Amino acid sequence: MNNERQGLTKRKLFRWVKVIVLLYSIIGIALFYLQDYILFKPETHTKDYVFKFNTPFRELSIPFNETDTMSMVQFFPTDSVRKGVVLYFHGNKQNIERYAKFAAAFTKNGYEVWMEDYPGYGKSTGVRTEQKILYQALQIHQMALAKYGADSIILYGKSFGTGVAAYVASQTNCKRLILETPYYSIPDVFAAYAFIYPTKRMITYKIPTNEYLQNVNYPITIFHGTNDWVIPYRRASKLKNVLKSTDEFITIEGGTHHNLATFNVYKRKLDSLLNLR
Repeated sequence: MNNERQGLTKRKLFRWVKVIVLLYSIIGIALFYLQDYILFKPETHTKDYVFKFNTPFRELSIPFNETDTMSMVQFFPTDSVRKGVVLYFHGNKQNIERYAKFAAAFTKNGYEVWMEDYPGYGKSTGVRTEQKILYQALQIHQMALAKYGADSIILYGKSFGTGVAAYVASQTNCKRLILETPYYSIPDVFAAYAFIYPTKRMITYKIPTNEYLQNVNYPITIFHGTNDWVIPYRRASKLKNVLKSTDEFITIEGGTHHNLATFNVYKRKLDSLLNLR
């Protein structure tokens, strides 16, 4: 009788093991093949779509080849005297229209804001790859150098764009790098939710912000909220280990992934940074 019970228990255990292994495999396969869909949430526009913003702006369409064209909007201060330019690399959702409202924080301080859409976002065309995103971002910096000196260029990254901004910073000389809700790396973000999977090998997009920051030789300021559940604070705080002693990691208590711009500590610090000579 005991042998029968033991045999039945082993068979039940074996069935559960098979179910668990099957679920693990199915979820892992879905994670691998759907990672692009999970990571990117673009919203597209036709070429003749008309942008409408409440601040002076100019729209540019920059062709790279027959298939790749980058859409960029330049927002301008009302004052004719310009301190410089902020190259703003936005998050992974929708397009420039979602982030245009943030340009006012910079234009009121005398800076132009150049905001691009990644391939497949807004009016930007072409197949999206990590290499292409980083390359096109670097070209924007080259365009800025044709108008401004390096000491008048600020790089700003928000969410997904923090890794892009960090890459450009690692390759260039600028006045400052500012990151809002950054990540350690793309695989590290996935690991926060799928920690039982080998995300370093599974996720094709890498964008290792932590590695880029080690090659930035000018000031870095980071903002992150303690209630950020998109890019958890505990994951982002690992970036403290690669910052220089003169860099800043500003913790905003109660801040989420989407509302840091509403906190006075953020507003005061950003205004201060934009008015430093």
